[in-house]
Amino acid sequence: MFNSRLLPIFLIVVVDVLGFTLILPLLPFFAERLGATPAVVGLLVASYAFCQLFSGPLLGRISDRIGRRPLLLLSQAGTFAGFLLLAASKTLWMVFLARIIDGATAGNISLAQAYIADVTAPEERSKSFALIGIAFGLGFLVGPAFSGYLAQFGYLYPVFLAAGLSATSIVATYFLLPVSRPAQDAGEGRRLAILDWGNYAQYFRRPALGRLLGQFFVFIFAFSMFISCFALFAERRFFWHGHPFGPKEVGYVYGYVGLLGVLLQGGLIGRLVKGFGERPLVRVGFATAVLGFAGLAFSNTVAELLIVAAVTAFGTGLLRPVLTSLITQSTGKNEQGTVLGLTQSLSSISQIVAPALGGWMIGIGALSPWGLVMAASTAAGLLLF
Repeated sequence: MFNSRLLPIFLIVVVDVLGFTLILPLLPFFAERLGATPAVVGLLVASYAFCQLFSGPLLGRISDRIGRRPLLLLSQAGTFAGFLLLAASKTLWMVFLARIIDGATAGNISLAQAYIADVTAPEERSKSFALIGIAFGLGFLVGPAFSGYLAQFGYLYPVFLAAGLSATSIVATYFLLPVSRPAQDAGEGRRLAILDWGNYAQYFRRPALGRLLGQFFVFIFAFSMFISCFALFAERRFFWHGHPFGPKEVGYVYGYVGLLGVLLQGGLIGRLVKGFGERPLVRVGFATAVLGFAGLAFSNTVAELLIVAAVTAFGTGLLRPVLTSLITQSTGKNEQGTVLGLTQSLSSISQIVAPALGGWMIGIGALSPWGLVMAASTAAGLLLF
């Protein structure tokens, strides 16, 4: 049965993701218009994650002491300020500053995941964490399509809409989200600082948990490279009615992937977990992702793109909620805050390296190798079994 306490956090994440996905297909073209090369676009995306790498654990530790709601409000305020600055950007350094401000206060998704872990039983977490996937699916369904449509009239329209949605998210968090019990009362455990590698290493030394963390990292690495660089790849590989893919076409592809994600995580994943179990689904997810990314490397037509995008969406749509659930189940209640913070750090590391590498590869014309790197990364997830 649906946990009614999750409805406010679901609505908040949907609005947040909508704002993010409005910017996603637009940002590479926005930066290129200001003179950025693909390698610089990759560094632009990486700058956000670099700041998040340091701010994420700090926000997590504070939320463990005072609750999730105040830190969500702070994170959302940073996103709102970043969008406003992006709209005002006339040079590349202003675009970088906008992304740095957003990254320095980033933590919406990890805080939402922590909130879900606070209020759900272990056996319900795959289905509950799938709410994050549904939110991403809805965001990718609506946000990029709106962005692509609005970008026809000017690149600032999607940015202003994203800022408006961010402001709406702040209001929704303030009025709708109940105050959660601080983590020390609930036994969530402490968060570790980003440079506290010695303490982080103990989790990798646990065979089952270490393997899951490794699988989470290689999955996020491939997914980050796909999300951050697809627009650059599509602009150089695909044509529609005689012109290269632009924000409109890229936005519609993201919307198509989002629709498939909603269909998968809106109900199908719960039945799949019940029927087959979580660990077999991880194998299926990685195998399917390998096929999708490898197919993307050699796709040349829009029809081929839509087929491999569907395969990729199925694989990645399975992996995110199931891996997150298995990770939380492999730790004690008193360690979940720490381990969720660790997964956020792993996400940030992958989101630094993957866009920078992907942007550089696309900049030198290595389009097919870009897809094969993602396929190899997800293949590593299979080998970790």
